[in-house]
Amino acid sequence: MRAGLITILIISAALISATTVYARENTTNSAVAVMKDAKGNTVGLATFTEECDGLVRINVNVKCLTPGMHGIHIHEKGNCTGPDFASAGGHYNPLGKEHGLNNPKGPHAGDLPNLKVGKDGRGQMNVTTDLVTLSPGPTTLFSANGTALIIHSDPDDQMTNPSGNSGARIACGVIEKK
Repeated sequence: MRAGLITILIISAALISATTVYARENTTNSAVAVMKDAKGNTVGLATFTEECDGLVRINVNVKCLTPGMHGIHIHEKGNCTGPDFASAGGHYNPLGKEHGLNNPKGPHAGDLPNLKVGKDGRGQMNVTTDLVTLSPGPTTLFSANGTALIIHSDPDDQMTNPSGNSGARIACGVIEKK
């Protein structure tokens, strides 16, 4: 009887250990940025999820923006003081690259594809990137200064330094751990 109980305890301990390792290996890190315009109105939400393979999925949903294509980038400081959001600094670029997803010397870690906003003022973007992480490391979005997501007034040409001629900053959200 006692040997059976010990066997059950050993098997139970092994299952708990395996479950803990599996859960740790399959845990995702996540973050969120509440997007606000220059007047402080909430215009959207961006979520960031680091998948098990290391890719970061970025899902952006916005409203009340001008229709058309807009540059959207991760910036180097977690500060969204309006009205111009200059407090967010330049593009997040911890590895010292050039600007633009099409630049042979780039891209910045914070470079993203353009955001399309429809005639109704709503836009949605769902992309993955391997240029940043939510976990510790040289490209983590949780640096000492934090980071922010910025939407610009114009499309990003994906080549020109420092910001792809993407125009004024029209919305900003500090990227914060969930």
